[in-house]
Amino acid sequence: MNHAATEVANIGPRERRKRRLLGIVSLTVAVGVAFVLVAFGAPRWSRLVVFFPLWMAGLGLLQAREKT
Repeated sequence: MNHAATEVANIGPRERRKRRLLGIVSLTVAVGVAFVLVAFGAPRWSRLVVFFPLWMAGLGLLQAREKT
């Protein structure tokens, strides 16, 4: 038996918009923090603080795209 693949969204359009916005804001924060750290010559290890907002940006944007 051959069933057509159906796409089931786990979240609605409103929640996708919220997650996309979270991703965009987090990405903006990450880029801004990275720029400031590099501009002020912060030690390389301190740039690890950029990881969390980048991780949030990735999660938000991927979840919005995949509708999960």
